Amino acid sequence: LILLPAALALSAFAPWAITPLLMAGGLFLCFEGYEKVHALATGHGHVDAVAIDTPADGAALEQQKVSGAIRTDMILSAEIMAITLAEVAQLSFWMKAAVLGAVGIMITVLVYGAVAAIVKADDVGVRLARGGRLGATRALGRGLVKGMPPFLTLLSLVGTFAMLWVG
Repeated sequence: LILLPAALALSAFAPWAITPLLMAGGLFLCFEGYEKVHALATGHGHVDAVAIDTPADGAALEQQKVSGAIRTDMILSAEIMAITLAEVAQLSFWMKAAVLGAVGIMITVLVYGAVAAIVKADDVGVRLARGGRLGATRALGRGLVKGMPPFLTLLSLVGTFAMLWVG
């Protein structure tokens, strides 16, 4: 809802700005990717759960991580929309709108839908582990709870490479 009108306005009133915006977004994504790789390589940026003294500290850390992720995802989505816009620059206004709308819907449904499912997977696992009527259901719940941290680590690594690739 935010990116589609902005992309269409950009193509109508300042098409010359698409390339510089692509470059700026790519630079930001590469910088974010570098920071993640650097933190992984040096061990900096890792927060030890023992260092969190109070639930408020944990909540503040989570809010900081969520805010950073939202900012990066918004820029990544804008970069994908700008790349799409550069590819369909010759099309009519309505065709651009249709293509950008389809890309926007796919980004929203696929990416953010998957993120929402992943974020809630451990909560579902806890519910299944505690309240499942069958042993298999409880085992599935425990598997989800135990499997999410390594899965999120892998997903973070894949996401970092994707961010660098798009950048």
